[in-house]
Amino acid sequence: MANIIQIKKGLDIPLPGAADLGHVEACVPHRVGVMPEDFPGYTWLPIVSPGDKVVAGAPLLVAREKEQLCVVSPVAGRVSEVRPGADRFVEAVVVEPSGAKSDLIRHEIPTMDSAREETVRLLCRAGLWVLMRQRPFDIVPDPDVIPRDIFVTAFDSAPLAPPVVDEQMASDLESGLSVLARLTTGRVYLGIPYDSSLTSKAARVYEFQGPHPSGNAGVQAAWINPVNKGEVIWTLDARTAVRIGRLMLTGETDASAEVVVTGPEAEHPCMIHTIVGADVSQLLRGHVKETVRHLRVVSGNVLTGQRVEPERGFLRFPYRQITLLEEGDDADEFMGWASVNAGSFSVKRSFLSGLGLRLGALRFDARLRGRRCAPILSGEYDRVFPMDIYPEFLLKAIEAGDIERMEQLGIYEVAPEDFALPEFVDTSKQPLQQIVRDALMSLRAKQIDNQGR
Repeated sequence: MANIIQIKKGLDIPLPGAADLGHVEACVPHRVGVMPEDFPGYTWLPIVSPGDKVVAGAPLLVAREKEQLCVVSPVAGRVSEVRPGADRFVEAVVVEPSGAKSDLIRHEIPTMDSAREETVRLLCRAGLWVLMRQRPFDIVPDPDVIPRDIFVTAFDSAPLAPPVVDEQMASDLESGLSVLARLTTGRVYLGIPYDSSLTSKAARVYEFQGPHPSGNAGVQAAWINPVNKGEVIWTLDARTAVRIGRLMLTGETDASAEVVVTGPEAEHPCMIHTIVGADVSQLLRGHVKETVRHLRVVSGNVLTGQRVEPERGFLRFPYRQITLLEEGDDADEFMGWASVNAGSFSVKRSFLSGLGLRLGALRFDARLRGRRCAPILSGEYDRVFPMDIYPEFLLKAIEAGDIERMEQLGIYEVAPEDFALPEFVDTSKQPLQQIVRDALMSLRAKQIDNQGR
């Protein structure tokens, strides 16, 4: 019997446009893109040039700091573009698929008795290592560090998020969990939704009940066994564990993805079987309402996803969801953001909808609805932050640059995604996720400097 943890703090946003999971389509993209920004903590250098032919599973990017870390091509084909970004960094490596399914790298699978280092090398070569995250710092894990524990989440509680795994993936998931158990001196924990039928012999299973962010692996870790200063844990989703299990069974990197097109502006929201990094314009074909004028496309959920351009963007990590919203920049609303109409969602009962008075479905768009101002200590973050941390005081310590205070307040436990809901309810409209990301990268840079000395 699984252990049950009930989370009371949080918020489920009633965003319309949930996908019909019974309606499944397929999309073979004409282009796929690999985005270095999706793999934080390292400087990624391209090792291919436009015109190069690659096979599926071939390295496209390597980490300057750790050469064994690489990001691989999801498909076989030709490199069409190495897109430059800001500050001379690479924004994306774009590959045009050839359609040849046999052009792929098959890896030699280590035995169960093999040394841990062989499994680590395989996951690095296969490009699956970069899909995991390390705390502290919320970065791609260091291959030379053994984690205290590994936390795997089997569900996503974000708005309109799809199932992470299904029953057909159960055996691959168990295989992946067995591999992960060989990489840690501690335990592997699997977080599942309440009343789920998922079980595991390789991991200790916990059931979570409650609103978002109960599906975040970091929140689950905080409730099961929090990370302390000097300790390292890894987090990942169960779909990544499935990919690891399939690698160990077949020797091939699984680059398939199950994506849902969702949101208020999605026409016939559904699930699409495609490839990691697929071209967004093809995924959206036939799925955008004709009435929408100014569309915002988010690769991911509305809280933590990345805004992408419909014609140039690609499916971003964790490769599960695309959300379509109206920008709202041309909205003509009486009293603007201060309107008390019954069609706007309200957390603080500022609108009539917060009092239970609604006129039809709630309307959501991408407007900030207010302006940025100085933070106010009102306790509003605490109501949606289910970790044993004082988020407002931690953010004040970050703004002050007080490292000792940050450590005392739990900076090593958190990741930017943990502050997505506080950012959503924030009256001051502060970019909390970016503030936390900058602080974590600054702390890591100081740690590297101290180790260099």
